[in-house]
Amino acid sequence: MRASVFDARPCDLGEGPLWHPERGQLFWFDINGKRLMTRGQDWAFDRHASAAGWVGRDALLVATETDLLLVNVESGTQQHVAPLEADNPGTRSNDGRADPWGGFWIGTMGKGAEPGAGAIYRYFRGDVRRLFDGITITNAICFAPDGGYAHFADTKRGTVWRQRLSDKDGWPLGEPEVFLDHGPDGPNPDGAVVDSDGNFWCAEWGSSRVRAYARDGSVHRDVGLPVSQPSCPAFGGPELRDLYVTTARESLTETDLAREPLAGQVFVATETAQGQREHEVIL
Repeated sequence: MRASVFDARPCDLGEGPLWHPERGQLFWFDINGKRLMTRGQDWAFDRHASAAGWVGRDALLVATETDLLLVNVESGTQQHVAPLEADNPGTRSNDGRADPWGGFWIGTMGKGAEPGAGAIYRYFRGDVRRLFDGITITNAICFAPDGGYAHFADTKRGTVWRQRLSDKDGWPLGEPEVFLDHGPDGPNPDGAVVDSDGNFWCAEWGSSRVRAYARDGSVHRDVGLPVSQPSCPAFGGPELRDLYVTTARESLTETDLAREPLAGQVFVATETAQGQREHEVIL
């Protein structure tokens, strides 16, 4: 199965696709371009922004390099919610997703991908708590359909972990276990999402594909892309069966771009699998 272009505006570093279930609308980010995007519109920031969760029909909780913001997509107003590594100018937010309890997980990383500079936090009912640290490139934050576990990755290490969660409030239980271990030579796990059957759909940076893995870690299926740097998938569409994928132009040479002129655009593969409805963030 292959994907086609959904939005042709190129992003230097496309990331964080989110299908808003009440609006029936896809949002995504160009991290390096410091903008939130949707078809036909974008919102500019004065700092890097990378991921979001939905809050009611008209608002998104947006993770930036210094804080969590509540952004009204109708009026454009922005309201500070909580700091996020605000005292560390060397890091920025990266991958993130809302969890089944209304919390929001967000990963950070060094702006130059400095080793071990990143961490994963959870915003829950007004508080931000650090869950994991020592990660170089945080990615692949997503949740099982029954809320039993979370996934997260360090792209630099080529490793994806699975973390058991409390069924009461969603906090981690025990230590994470390795789910996929590709090693530093790849494939490189970037953003990911879990479908309604528990399959793990992972954008593999540098591999021109989103690869789905079954619960036991075996390869389930692939969605091919005409660009080398997919960054994150999201299920959406009227029945949540379409797979949207952000991509990047970052680090590509002029020769590379001549070979893949669609790099940085957003793609969609229709009727791919049954996705989950994204959870609403509870402030």
